[in-house]
Amino acid sequence: MSQSGQPEINAATRLCAVFGSPIAHSASPAMHNAAFEKLGLNWRYLAFEVNPKNLRAAIEGAKAMNFAGINLTVPHKLLAVEMVDELNESARKWGAVNTIKFETGKSGKISTRGFNTDADAITQSLREDLKLKLHGAKVILLGAGGAGRTAALKLASEKVAELFLVNRTRSKAEKIAGEIKKQFPSIKTSVGFPKANVDLILNATSLGLKPGDASPLDERQFSLKQTRAVYDMIYRPAETKLLVAAKKSGCKTANGLGMLLRQGAAAFEIWTGKPAPLDVMRRALEESIYGH
Repeated sequence: MSQSGQPEINAATRLCAVFGSPIAHSASPAMHNAAFEKLGLNWRYLAFEVNPKNLRAAIEGAKAMNFAGINLTVPHKLLAVEMVDELNESARKWGAVNTIKFETGKSGKISTRGFNTDADAITQSLREDLKLKLHGAKVILLGAGGAGRTAALKLASEKVAELFLVNRTRSKAEKIAGEIKKQFPSIKTSVGFPKANVDLILNATSLGLKPGDASPLDERQFSLKQTRAVYDMIYRPAETKLLVAAKKSGCKTANGLGMLLRQGAAAFEIWTGKPAPLDVMRRALEESIYGH
């Protein structure tokens, strides 16, 4: 045993990792390694900067090295849909992969199965951290990438009253609006900012990760005083420019820590087959992100 109480790394150590670009901000290793230690598992979790053009090779490399599983973050979640052998129902339903499990068949051949643990994590966090009732809510969603698309479809499934999709490239938002119309025809969806007030602004863009980033919300088009709550999927920095401005405007705010916790716990259970120690994982995240 190491001094931390976790088994020493040896030839039997199972590996998991997160692939992303950028990745330096990731708190996933702290969360998962604390969980492995709590359960006395000889597992370790790492983080790797992977350029999108190298994603397929990175997944194949992890498979060849007998990794237990990997997580995927920006900008890999949509790309990976075409790169796994099989999609779990969650990945098929939400059209994005953020968790991969490497499974060994009877013949000894390893296959890749893709999951989506983000969708449920988003709505769980919105309910727990903002005490928000999603049914009948009016929501502005910023971003139409992998995270934005999953959030849009999940919110539609929760029967929000209206969904306003805002993205720098309008055509991407229009594509998601079309998907919602097909899957959830009763949900009122439009592209662009509304005139009236809303219940929630949800940031699913990566704007805010870097210190010099502008806010993802153009307040000349929509004022923060027109919403009750703001949720930013970014968790590091703990308070983005968007959240700082939202607090000043009197909004209820939350960052993506709760979402990270919930999707991470689900991934942990997929890989290990054991219940995730949620309290331990939450404490590790808070220490990593807030320093306490």
